[in-house]
Amino acid sequence: MSFHLIPLEEKLKALDELRTVKELFASRGWFPGTSGNLSVRVGGFAEEAFYFAVTASGKDKSVSTPEDFLFVDQQGKPCETTGLKPSAETLIHAEIYRLTGCGAIFHIHTIFNSIISERYGDKGAVPAQGIELIKGLGIWEENAKIEVPVLPNYANISKIAELVPDALKGDIPGILLRNHGIYAWGNNVFEAKRHLEAFEFIFEHIYHSLLLP
Repeated sequence: MSFHLIPLEEKLKALDELRTVKELFASRGWFPGTSGNLSVRVGGFAEEAFYFAVTASGKDKSVSTPEDFLFVDQQGKPCETTGLKPSAETLIHAEIYRLTGCGAIFHIHTIFNSIISERYGDKGAVPAQGIELIKGLGIWEENAKIEVPVLPNYANISKIAELVPDALKGDIPGILLRNHGIYAWGNNVFEAKRHLEAFEFIFEHIYHSLLLP
């Protein structure tokens, strides 16, 4: 499907959802120094024809303007004439969409996910077991054990994107970049938000557990 054939109401819905999530996450201090990026998919879900709205690069996410978001194609390139630049990490979003078929991806930097990703970076994954909010990821086994993948934080974003396929775990809707932040996704905005909040609880729980004698 061509981007121009996507109904206007679908595009406006994606932008409204992004504004709402951006304002909520900004109120929690999850976008320090213009960091982080958010996206919502629109149009078809075939690999060869999908698009998504994504946060523009370098914007203060604690304020709202008409130039906070733009639409890009499956290569992360703007699909409308615009002076805006997509977030530097748009390629990672595009790869996650291509591989998972998800509907929304949220990426934030917090003290807890940064520290925990560095703590377990050499192991390539963050282990967690028996934490209640693992259920927030849709995993309901008793005393469930999970491992959240950790990828190197290369300066070359395309180099990170190349690692995404091998890092994906079917039941874990997230990937950490070492000493950087978490990418969490879901079938829609509600699910991606739930997954992100669950990950953040898990990382904070692990952090405080490591401090115990």
